[in-house]
Amino acid sequence: MAAARRALLEVLKGATLSPPPVWLMRQAGRYLPEYRETRAKAGSFLSLCYSPDLATEVTLQPIRRYGFDAAILFSDILVIPDALKRNVHFVEGSGPRMDPIEEAGIFALEQAGVLDHLTPVMQAVRQIRAALPDETTLLGFCGAPWTVATYMIAGHGTSDQAPARLFGYRQPEAFAHLLAVLAELSADYLVAQIDAGADAVQIFDSWAGVLGEAEFETYAIEPVARIIRSVKARRPQARIIAFAKGAGMNLRHYRQKTGADMIGLDWSVPLSFAAELQKDGPVQGNLDPMRVVAGGAALDEGVDRILEALGQGPLVFNLGHGITPDADPQHVTRLVDRVRGVRNGG
Repeated sequence: MAAARRALLEVLKGATLSPPPVWLMRQAGRYLPEYRETRAKAGSFLSLCYSPDLATEVTLQPIRRYGFDAAILFSDILVIPDALKRNVHFVEGSGPRMDPIEEAGIFALEQAGVLDHLTPVMQAVRQIRAALPDETTLLGFCGAPWTVATYMIAGHGTSDQAPARLFGYRQPEAFAHLLAVLAELSADYLVAQIDAGADAVQIFDSWAGVLGEAEFETYAIEPVARIIRSVKARRPQARIIAFAKGAGMNLRHYRQKTGADMIGLDWSVPLSFAAELQKDGPVQGNLDPMRVVAGGAALDEGVDRILEALGQGPLVFNLGHGITPDADPQHVTRLVDRVRGVRNGG
């Protein structure tokens, strides 16, 4: 029996499909009542991430409901700092917290045992792949070193990542070491996910948009390129998506310099520029998540514009960032139907 076609993987290899495959960042999350019910059973957020059975359940929920072309492992970009014993925890309503790291702590980071700590994540990957429909692509992921480092330096999220930017200017050797450690561990982590059953992986650089041109090269491009080189040296068939949110014109050469197979685009990327980027290979994105909240004509128009601008080339339809908790699940149904050619009234 022939293997099922995994549409997203075909696009990652350069194919143009009509309709394009569709999945949404944070498609398993608080906007879904079934997620909220499972989350309540888990206790802490990290307990949910580290329970293979519960992580499998929440990963599968949006697949059951919407039939997306890809599932993405339910986890968090901060599991590596957690494995590095940085006391990661999540405060309801205000996000992640951890012990801020300083220069001495960076050079004292102990890398041994990190993958052992993440064994439950690999078990979840195996369980998810076994439970998914054959045609559904399974995506693994990690946080990009720059974005993970911003949380490690400040100990929490900030609006402009000034603590990490200042640290990079004042203590460049320590910051370079931190990025190198995170790149090495992230590559190992992605290889482990691929070996456990992930079909492709995505690298999330959620805070790339605060960087100037020179810093983008040093903090965003070089560490991600290091990850991709390392993964592909060990797993030559690996397919990798790189998403640098807010990168703007810095995306012009991002694919070439990082070695990514596909680049994700946030909603601020003009579709004319996205079409230029698509000439060099597959793109993913880039609907404004607020259009999903709005629904109706705003949602339909946003979907149609992306399909018109990018549908004649290799495209994976997605949001320009994660779906928000206030999104109506019925609006997501409308989005999927519209991408797949089912038109709705109103």
